[in-house]
Formats: sequence, C-alpha cells, structure tokens
Amino acid sequence: MTQTSSTPLGHVHAPDEVLGPPVVKAVVPVAGLGTRFLPATKATPKEMLPVVDKPAIQYVVEEAVAAGLTDVLFVTGRNKNSLENHFDRMWELEAALETKGDASRLERVRASTALADMHYTRQGDPRGLGHAVLCGAPHVGDSPFAVLLGDDLIDERDPLLPRMIDVQRRTGGSVVALMEVPAEQIYLYGCAEVVETDDDDVVRVTAMVEKPDHGTAPSNLAVIGRYVLHPGVFDVLRHTEPGRGGEIQLTDALQVLAQRAGRPGGGVYGVIFRGRRYDTGDRLDYLKAVVRVACDRPDLGPPLRAWLTDFVQHMPPLDEPVKPS
Repeated sequence: MTQTSSTPLGHVHAPDEVLGPPVVKAVVPVAGLGTRFLPATKATPKEMLPVVDKPAIQYVVEEAVAAGLTDVLFVTGRNKNSLENHFDRMWELEAALETKGDASRLERVRASTALADMHYTRQGDPRGLGHAVLCGAPHVGDSPFAVLLGDDLIDERDPLLPRMIDVQRRTGGSVVALMEVPAEQIYLYGCAEVVETDDDDVVRVTAMVEKPDHGTAPSNLAVIGRYVLHPGVFDVLRHTEPGRGGEIQLTDALQVLAQRAGRPGGGVYGVIFRGRRYDTGDRLDYLKAVVRVACDRPDLGPPLRAWLTDFVQHMPPLDEPVKPS
C-alpha cells in the first residue's frame, strides 16, 4: 500500500470512550441512467438487473439491514418505478403462490417487502453523487448516516459496514471504504492520501482526489461505494462547486472535511477492505459477479462449476466461430 507518513499519525479512539449516536439511516443513490448497459436499461433500472435470482439493489439493502440500518432512503429519478415496486407488496402474486402451495417462492417474494422502512425522494437534476447525497438531507437530519452505492456488492461473509459504523462512532468524523487496487487502475476511482493509525485496517485520510490523472495518484487506495458520514457533510455539499465532469463530487466535500480534523464533525477515516467485493458497474464485471455469486450457491454452484470447467476446456479460440449447441 502506498501512503503518506510525513504527518503525525491519526488515532482511532480507545474502545472505552463514549460512543457517538447510533447509525440507523442509509441513503442509496439510484438515479443514474445506466448507460453502460444500454439497451437493457432503457426501460429497466440498472439496479434491477438480476444477480442470479435477486436484483442487485436487494443485496445492497440486505447488507444495510444486516449492519443495523433500519431506515433506507432511495434517491431516485425517472423510470425507477419498478425498483419501488420490488420493495412493495404484490398481493396478486402472493395470492397465486399461496393458492399453489409454493411456500418457498412466497417466502422469497415477501422477504424484500419487510427488510426495512423504505423511503423515496427524487434527485431531479443529475448533478452527481454529491448532489444525490445532499437530496437526503431533509430525511437524514442531524444524525450520522451511511451511503451505499448500488454498483458495489459486498459479500455477506465479509461484513464491512459494521466496522465502518464502529469507527465513525468512535471518531465522530466521516468514514470511507478503501480498497487496494493496481496502480495502473487507480485513475478509475476516487483516491485517498492517508496516514496510518494504531489499527491495521484503519487509516486517517488527509486528502482525496476524484479519478486522478495517470501518475499523479497519492496512493493505490481506491474509494469504493460505502460511506458512513457525519451530517456536517451536508453543509459542505451546499457550498461545493461542480468538479470533475461538471458534477458535484462527494469526494470534493470529503476533502474539505479531511482538512477539518480535530474540529467537531471534521476528520475523515478510511477502513481498508480486504474481503470479497463484486462490481456490477460495467458489463464484464457484472458478468463476473453473477458467475461468482452463483458458484458460491449450494444449489447452483456444483453443477455450474462442473459446466464451466467443461466449457473452458472445450471452448474454441476467439477467432473461430462458435457452433450452435
């Protein structure tokens, strides 16, 4: 991990200190157009694309609920009605399954409707992630809250949010999720300049940059789609000018908070995630995510792994046409 160590080390507060308020609210921005998946996302929200037999967004909400977040606000846009419908009751379908005696599917259909208290607000103008988070201010109020991006799925066997919430409550600042990536790929992400703390998986963020130019990144620590934020971020976002891409960047607001370390609501920490993460943000990574999740399923994994092994062994070279099966 490349990082800066010329400034004094930050420290996560000792476990016996008084914790801050509990984190119970999550903001999930879902207003994006999903242009990388066109034409599939012309009428279907990209968050509703299935990862095996559940839409990607359900994995995100289940992760939030498992971390104790009982209040979920979706920041939506046009053509997102199917997302709202997914988390609502569908009486006709439930009645049909009940009549057929299909208890297993009935239970799975009902599961998504009772996960948490769901709320929705419209972003309106597509002005970037920072603006989407700011749209959640009236609902969140003055409490710390989590932000979960739908492109990142975190394996339930490697929980990340509980650790981030713990760090936020002990430091009183904001916390971002970081992951080490190859240096040649860091330009694709927001990037953090950091110093170490007493905890191996926690760093103090001293600066952040959104998608740095090649060769200018301060580290190989990429910001991934999980945040636990102090509500003071809203005030900063209200005064944040459009940045890279002409959008209001959450990274720019966190850069300001990072410079306020030691002041109430200031300071930014990073939790370095070394677990399993599935990226559904582009077509190839989405396909990889579906295969990886399916291979880990006890009902699908064994036959799928066997088929994949046989398929790879007998797959023709790319320059040869594939014969119909």
